[in-house]
Amino acid sequence: MHTCYISLPILLLFLLSWTHQAAAHLSAASQFLAPQNAARATLRMPPLVWDSKLARYAQWYANQRRYDCDLRHSNGPYGENIFWGSGSGWSPAQAVTAWVSERKWYDYWSNSCAGDQECGHYTQVVWRKTRRVGCAKVNCSGGKGVFMTCNYDPPGNFIGERPY
Repeated sequence: MHTCYISLPILLLFLLSWTHQAAAHLSAASQFLAPQNAARATLRMPPLVWDSKLARYAQWYANQRRYDCDLRHSNGPYGENIFWGSGSGWSPAQAVTAWVSERKWYDYWSNSCAGDQECGHYTQVVWRKTRRVGCAKVNCSGGKGVFMTCNYDPPGNFIGERPY
């Protein structure tokens, strides 16, 4: 019988590294999740839950945009919000705030956006049937800015349906 021993300092170093990575992941998740759930709470909608499958998809797509930071959708099977900001100081909460700020353009009674304004990011965040979300952020190469995306399941924004 062979016994393997790991020294206490090495074990502690491993655990600290692992918990730091886990905390960073949870922090990023909560930065995306908390403001979206706050917007949903104002409408008495159930909170979204973080989904690691959606987060992996979001990270995969964000990595595709890392080189050009092009503000275009993945056209995948999920609902999707995307964000681009110049420079490097953008936080997940700022991206979500930009999406949620479109609330002012959404008219519930006509179920449409005012004028030529955009409000589909907001309606996706608060879409009644959506339950899960996963998001990602990348700093684009060559100082092209920051790209963030959130993916939603089930997706929302179906023509003729109200978000709530």
